[in-house]
Amino acid sequence: MYRAVTEISAGAEQLADLTAPLSVPRGLPNAAYVDPGLFAMDREIVLGRSWAAVAFASDLPTPRSVKPVDFMGLPLLLVRDQEGSLEAFHNVCSHRGMKLVGKEGRLANVIRCPYHSWAYDLKGNLLSTPQVGGPGRDSCEGFDKNRHGLKKLKFAVWMDIVFVNLSADAPAFDLFIEPLESRWARFLKNGDQDQFQPGGADSRLELDVACNWKLAVENYCEAYHLPWVHPGLNSYSPLDRHYNITHGPGMSGQGTTLYNPASTAGETMPIMPGWPEEERKHAEYIALYPNALLGIQADHFYSLIVCPRDVGRTLERVQIAYVGHAARDDRHAQCREAVLEAWKGVFVEDVFAVEGMQAGRRSPGFDGGVLTPVQDVPTHHFHRWVANSYARPGSGSKEAAP
Repeated sequence: MYRAVTEISAGAEQLADLTAPLSVPRGLPNAAYVDPGLFAMDREIVLGRSWAAVAFASDLPTPRSVKPVDFMGLPLLLVRDQEGSLEAFHNVCSHRGMKLVGKEGRLANVIRCPYHSWAYDLKGNLLSTPQVGGPGRDSCEGFDKNRHGLKKLKFAVWMDIVFVNLSADAPAFDLFIEPLESRWARFLKNGDQDQFQPGGADSRLELDVACNWKLAVENYCEAYHLPWVHPGLNSYSPLDRHYNITHGPGMSGQGTTLYNPASTAGETMPIMPGWPEEERKHAEYIALYPNALLGIQADHFYSLIVCPRDVGRTLERVQIAYVGHAARDDRHAQCREAVLEAWKGVFVEDVFAVEGMQAGRRSPGFDGGVLTPVQDVPTHHFHRWVANSYARPGSGSKEAAP
């Protein structure tokens, strides 16, 4: 871990290069992508102290639904209680730390530990401790069940994305999401966002990618690679119709002025009613730090959750939402299929790029490279945010010594 702390210090020092005026800034050092110690500290410092996307609320469709979540090696648990309200806990028994739930599904009325059969209700309260006082005795003197419920997590749901704050000390979620909501207010009028409804199985995609989570984020931020990595997309939404986005300290991305709403066999998807007519062909693609990649168009919205699995492995979970319930009927099935296939093609094309950069991060011939002052503005913004996260008080970069 001390080596990781040293590398964090190096990353913080590079921040001076990242922010220096009138210069070509450097990127983050290789260790930020390949060091297992830094991956663990990413969990605690970068994602854990912010609002990290971990799942979709629609993963839990009914009361008593349950979904275990792997948060960079930490077992978390999402549950809907009997009334359908969402709850979030650490997925461990208070007794001996046994993982409680191994797969998603539907519960009875309790969460039961498979080790010693301690049972919790769906609000996390400890209900029963079989034979804790000896054979035939389910209680014992000095043991108070009310003090040993499941450990709750601070969470919020926005556009069907479940965000958690592991440290429980991040700013309020409303403050976190406000810059994005203010930017997209011209697209989403008077609560229009509630009209985006998640599609079904024909609107989801998962990709297992051999790269560090940061490369998935920074690749998404910029449009510079379009002509070479996405020639098909570039043919109808070319690089010269894209623009950079940096809005507030916690997000960056790109936008286009040439998006054409989906149309298949003469059928088109419903359009967001409050979307400005003069911006009907505008779309924006924003990385909401640390790990939610979002795309908004007049006829659909998608969310890509970047799920770090290991220092060099990332799961990408994509869900597409459409305008209103009618967009999910059989009449629009071909359009939904076309939208999913189009985005699947784009996201798959990115895999070789991020995996190639991951391989390059192990080379002594590279250690940050250069970020160009025009095309790499969104990536530069993300690197500054990461480096600032490493340099926060309490990160260990100053307190620890070898």
